[in-house]
Amino acid sequence: MTFDDIIGQEDVKRRLLDEYEQGRVPHALMLCGVEGCGAMPIALAYAQMLLGGGVMAEKLQHPDLHFVFPIYKKTGGKDSYCDDFVREWRELLLTKPYFGMSEWMNMAGAENQQLIIYANESEAILRKLSLKSSQGGYKVMVVWLPEKMHVTCANKILKLLEEPPAQTVFLLVSEQPDQVLQTIRSRTQMVQVPRLTEEDVREALVSRYAVQEADARRIARSCGGNMAQALRTITYNSESEYFFELFVELMRLSYVRRVKEMKVWSEKVAGMGRERVKAFLEYCQRMLRENFIYNFGRQSELNYMNEQEVEFAVRFAPYINERNVIGIMNELSLAQRDIAQNTNAKIVFFDFALKMIVLIKNR
Repeated sequence: MTFDDIIGQEDVKRRLLDEYEQGRVPHALMLCGVEGCGAMPIALAYAQMLLGGGVMAEKLQHPDLHFVFPIYKKTGGKDSYCDDFVREWRELLLTKPYFGMSEWMNMAGAENQQLIIYANESEAILRKLSLKSSQGGYKVMVVWLPEKMHVTCANKILKLLEEPPAQTVFLLVSEQPDQVLQTIRSRTQMVQVPRLTEEDVREALVSRYAVQEADARRIARSCGGNMAQALRTITYNSESEYFFELFVELMRLSYVRRVKEMKVWSEKVAGMGRERVKAFLEYCQRMLRENFIYNFGRQSELNYMNEQEVEFAVRFAPYINERNVIGIMNELSLAQRDIAQNTNAKIVFFDFALKMIVLIKNR
């Protein structure tokens, strides 16, 4: 991974290159940006540059390159460390550098597990960085999602972050920097990585992933600057179709008030797994926005739906209007919050389905 491999983000790349060439490499850097903006590829390219390149760095097997990332405890009850998952982690970074939590959970075989950076990981960090550089240069520690770090782990590495050994660099990649411990944030130089532009995504889809121009434009318009989401769209069309079927089913059941069938629907959605449930809720929010906008009659300019979704919107859009769109979106946000807090998904979705009976009729 080099800076030439990174999609867009010219300003961020130029800044980091300038600092490197001027010998002003910060000892702790936090790259902050939403999923799919390219913060992790930037961190990888910067790390490989600091390590002098070469085959080991390219394969992410350089002895002075270390990784910390959210994991789960494997069976057996023993403490788990990031090194227990490093093979899967390297495979993900090498094959899908633009990724999110759902891709990592699939690669790690996490299913419905809650992933965090455990307290005991601090021991491994301190041990690795206390050793001399095996190649006589930089030692680099890349931390993905420090907001997932247990507070005990964060507190134990504070001094190391503030005064690391010579030529030791921390590269933190955060999607929610406001949730990172303040004492961690204050010890890093923060760099904002903006969302990718629509044109950057479109060009990358056409030139790197052989997507047809028309499809690339539609995907680039709808992904919100998230390259991970854009790649999901071209890779998991079957899942999007399934989400569409679930969305349509709920709207129809709500309209005719079939409570018993809505309960069955709720159980079916709840059984998809936590990350897929979150993705489905995001899909529902997008569909509501698109159907609300569809009412304004400027589909070619404002709508990002595919043909199947547009065909449904012709009949459904009038039911999403100024009187209920905010209420429905609020209920979806509450459902997202409850799922994130591990509330029983069956209860969350059945409650949401029942509320839709009232909201969908408010036209």
